[in-house]
Amino acid sequence: MDRSIPLFRVLGIRVGASPTWFLVLFLMIYWLSGYFGDVLSGYSNSVAFAVAVAATLLFFVSLLLHEFGHALVARRDGIDTEGIDLWLFGGIAKLSRDSRTPGEELRVAAAGPAVTALIVLVCLGAGLLARSFSGVVDTATLGHAATTPLVALTGWLTLINIVLLVFNLIPAFPLDGGRIARAIAWRLTGDRNRGTRFSARLGEVFSWLLIGVGAFWALRGDVTSGLWLAVLGWFLGSAARGAVAGTRFSERLAALTAGDLMDAAPVTIPGSTSALAAHDEWFGRSRWPWLAVVDAHGRLEGILDAALVGRAVAEGRPALAVRDLLDPSDGAGWVTRETPVESLVSLDALRRLGAVMVVDGDDRLCGVVTVEQVRRALATAARARR
Repeated sequence: MDRSIPLFRVLGIRVGASPTWFLVLFLMIYWLSGYFGDVLSGYSNSVAFAVAVAATLLFFVSLLLHEFGHALVARRDGIDTEGIDLWLFGGIAKLSRDSRTPGEELRVAAAGPAVTALIVLVCLGAGLLARSFSGVVDTATLGHAATTPLVALTGWLTLINIVLLVFNLIPAFPLDGGRIARAIAWRLTGDRNRGTRFSARLGEVFSWLLIGVGAFWALRGDVTSGLWLAVLGWFLGSAARGAVAGTRFSERLAALTAGDLMDAAPVTIPGSTSALAAHDEWFGRSRWPWLAVVDAHGRLEGILDAALVGRAVAEGRPALAVRDLLDPSDGAGWVTRETPVESLVSLDALRRLGAVMVVDGDDRLCGVVTVEQVRRALATAARARR
């Protein structure tokens, strides 16, 4: 998924495709060309091929709309989307973090199926408006009665989105239905890890069912469909097992907080210090390319970057106080003692600066947690998991 090919951006969200998606694209066009060739009797092979291409592309559009449903609801709840990728088994929205409440989890998980249900209703409504509702239903049930290209296309899109909707609502993690089940179990138990284990166990059972059905189909002669179903089951089972292992990992990390890891003697610089003094004295002695700026009472004012100090000196502003160089919008570089280590991992400051500041209830700086300390804590929890 990390090596997906960028395609375009919509609403600021990157859309890409895995190399496996192009294989599925051509296989679907090939299969649908034969299907529409049977349904569209009286039409040329070129027409059947054109409808097959349109049906395939519109199917992937419906997948993207499904994933955008997740992404946009997640954005409303404060969760960023790092991208949406099409791949061998459909689409996936890569969210920047996991849900923090059962309600948040439920809303994000249910958004995709809601969009798919709306697509089904639109397709059926189009059939009614075209006065060809029976033709749409016939095509949607894979009937081979002769019909027109538009009705055949609408009927097939109805069918595939119904299949997508039903499949995704199966209460087995990591499917949307499994995430909905996780949200419900989380709400009832008050424990996200228990909710995850519940839905992930269902996911493992479902994965073995898919593998079994795939093997049965393969033995009956439908090797391609059987193999595809078995591989899908294997992927789902791997994700479910990974989720179970992740809950054990989270439980071990839950006991650790920023206060447990922090260095209680961080290097600080008074906010009244001049840019010239900061450049010549403070950054000359520090091994870090930034320093924590504090006021006379030890309260954290912000994070000072050495590049900003150097620029101020070069521009002829050496007497400017360093607090005036701080970016007032950059307020995500500090946490409290009680912040769980698991929450530190997703902080932008940890990736950008290599550390986060720890403050007390009065915003006084009391420590610093470096990325190396977080890595050691994660490694220790990982070894304990084994």
